[in-house]
Amino acid sequence: MTTSSMKRAAAAVLAAALSVTAFSAAKADITDYEFRLVQTEIKQGNGAIVAVRLIDKQSGKAVPDAVIFATRIDMAPDGMETMAAPIEALPSTEPGVYRFKTNLTMAGGWRLSLGAKIQGETGTLQNKLVLKATP
Repeated sequence: MTTSSMKRAAAAVLAAALSVTAFSAAKADITDYEFRLVQTEIKQGNGAIVAVRLIDKQSGKAVPDAVIFATRIDMAPDGMETMAAPIEALPSTEPGVYRFKTNLTMAGGWRLSLGAKIQGETGTLQNKLVLKATP
């Protein structure tokens, strides 16, 4: 094998490796992301702050700039799904952390349901997180 043939073969192997890497990076899926509660227990009452972190499960890094368009908080974990509370988005205090103000009227289990669009990804991320309101 001549030197030029070896260089062409090496270039072909490198090109193939780069193609596989680029294909793998482009295969991100909406299921590669999830919301996680910053705190699982929150003081019961009006003006309770619930914070969640949006995580890229592959890298473990927080994901900023998602567009959250669906929010609901209710007492489904305690069998009272119809007992919902108003919830409003608050400004973020750090990238990848999304905060909400709500009225946790009763102590017990609450379910936070979120729907979001993530920049650069297709599909909608939907998560349901369970937290506990404490007296």
